[in-house]
Amino acid sequence: MTTVGDGAGNQRLLAVAAADLASHYRRCGPVPWRGPGGPLLAEIRDSGLTGRGGAAFPTWRKLSAVVAATHPDTGRPGGRRRAAPGGTRRAGTPVVVANAAEGEPESAKDATLLAAAPHLVLDGLQLAAEAVGAGEAYVHVKPGAAAQSVRRAVAERRAAGWDRCHIEVREAPATFLAGEASAVVAALEGAPARPRAHWRPLADDGLHGRPTLVHNVETLAHLAMIARWGAAWFRCIGTADEPGTLLVTVTGAVAAPGVVEVPYGTPLGDLVALRGGAVEPVGALRLGGYAGTWLPADVGPQVAMSQVAMSREGLAPWGAEPGPGIVSVLPAGACGLAETARIVAYLAAQNAGQCGPCVSGLPQLARSVAGMARVAGPDTAPDGENPAQAASRVLRLAALVSGRGACHHPDGVARLVHSALRTFAADIRAHAQGNCLGSARLG
Repeated sequence: MTTVGDGAGNQRLLAVAAADLASHYRRCGPVPWRGPGGPLLAEIRDSGLTGRGGAAFPTWRKLSAVVAATHPDTGRPGGRRRAAPGGTRRAGTPVVVANAAEGEPESAKDATLLAAAPHLVLDGLQLAAEAVGAGEAYVHVKPGAAAQSVRRAVAERRAAGWDRCHIEVREAPATFLAGEASAVVAALEGAPARPRAHWRPLADDGLHGRPTLVHNVETLAHLAMIARWGAAWFRCIGTADEPGTLLVTVTGAVAAPGVVEVPYGTPLGDLVALRGGAVEPVGALRLGGYAGTWLPADVGPQVAMSQVAMSREGLAPWGAEPGPGIVSVLPAGACGLAETARIVAYLAAQNAGQCGPCVSGLPQLARSVAGMARVAGPDTAPDGENPAQAASRVLRLAALVSGRGACHHPDGVARLVHSALRTFAADIRAHAQGNCLGSARLG
């Protein structure tokens, strides 16, 4: 978490963080109940709040879709709701889920938020439940301090009669895909936490066939703040297109890896500085975690990467996005190809096991990326290719798996690989000549 000296004037969620109910009440007051449907949805729409789990989907649209599933004539502005696949309409009381599975290995923002401000998240969960008419709510959280914190908070609220909707805490499995929304629903149903092979809107067909809303815990915390202080207040920080703040995990070669809260549009260099700065010369940055995008430390004489804004607009020229809010700093002395090979091998092992691109394509891609990362000579790739030849195979395989999976997991791997081919092109040439621009090696 940031401290007062770490740009705390820009904090919102962390500025009011309180682990116990009494302190939370003193800082935030009671839950600002708004009534079902419209009032809160209109406020969230006007605020411009988007999901903080990675996809950045407009929050009000997800809320509206669940309302529409229960009240087809009123829930979706501009018309009636779509029928569920096959022309049927699912019945049942809606369910809301606070998602803190945080399967991304480098992310710590959700656990940090739940440890520091569990009641703010639970306020947002209650308000979302009220808005969509949910009869029950879940917190899906990875094991550890965050799970313990939220359990204590739920018990406090229950004893105080604070909530209107029953909350159940469930622990998420420690897998990369556990945080994908349909995988969360599968886990809550007692099935393996895998994304659905054939996508159906959770608003129409979620937990046990009921309309289901799954929001990241940071999104719900922002929702609770907007319900208290309004859309205009939320928009007075950040950018016009991406208002508000976001939690970012800064990791890698920095003095104090951890989580900061900053407005959208904050330069990447400022994010690194908030965690004490880089401890070595920077070779590259990776945005968005393991399924994110590599960016070079400097992109030209006119633009230093450290000056690029942490926003979708700012990162778009490099094909990157903030994603789940992760900035990883790779030191210049490390081998970006070796680091990419390590990550792709992990992602291949974490595949959903539901389609050819995952089951066959990703292991082949991981093997070729490993070959690309080895230097020429005695470390020639297992397939007899040198690193340059392996890079050509990597390009073909990444194109084959992208957009063809039953879920989006292969797409994330392909995105990382394509960015590595661009960012570390000089490294590939050096490896083909028997040299390495960094210090790392694959055995």
